[in-house]
Amino acid sequence: MLFLFKTGARIQETLDIQLRDIQFGKHPRVMLTGKGSKTRSIPLRENTVQHLKKYIKIFHADEGIYSESYLFYTVRNGMKKRMTEDNARGLIRKYGIKARKKCAEVPENVHPHLFRHSCAMSLYQSGVHLTLISEWLGHANLETTLVYAHADTEIKRKAIEKAIPKDTPLGEHTNAERYKIDDEDVLKQLCGLR
Repeated sequence: MLFLFKTGARIQETLDIQLRDIQFGKHPRVMLTGKGSKTRSIPLRENTVQHLKKYIKIFHADEGIYSESYLFYTVRNGMKKRMTEDNARGLIRKYGIKARKKCAEVPENVHPHLFRHSCAMSLYQSGVHLTLISEWLGHANLETTLVYAHADTEIKRKAIEKAIPKDTPLGEHTNAERYKIDDEDVLKQLCGLR
């Protein structure tokens, strides 16, 4: 789940990762193969690198950095096989339910694509330009990425506050306190009751 959130990768892209696709050098990154077999390089943050190293040490202890073994796998008939999307969805749903019991803010339906959306919104809210987010997510068309710009009302609110500073003459007209009405007769007239 951490990997999905930190990379914004699709579940299929994540499950297709082989050990050889990860580079831990000076500029850690992972190569993802997306739709249409297009590849893209995604930087890995330090905390993600640390988690991956621990994971690899436990689950891939005897394998080298050029291994074609899948990073995330299941064992069937005594052999490591690529984890299926259904396996991943089931695990994520299971842990989402457990997390929701401890924290009511966790959505009811936790699914792999939720982490991709969360990653994109986090990047956007941090000021990353939409063209870079589009490349990050592997979108072929920038319009696909625009959904994140339309979805974020908090950024819109901040933009309005920045565009209309409080110390300008226009700022006093946006003050909601100015429109407070506590006269019963005026309220009734406004509502058409008088």
